[in-house]
Amino acid sequence: MVNGLVGLAILFFIIALVLAILGARGAAGISMSIAKWLIILFVILAIISLLL
Repeated sequence: MVNGLVGLAILFFIIALVLAILGARGAAGISMSIAKWLIILFVILAIISLLL
């Protein structure tokens, strides 16, 4: 099962790759955008947790 932000980001990245291969570029872009924001959120939260 998908666990945490990084797992969700990887899941959305894989979905984006599959959709891009199938030719659904709009849905692939949305999925890639979600994955990007999940990684950014993960990095921000990791930095905050290291500082506290």
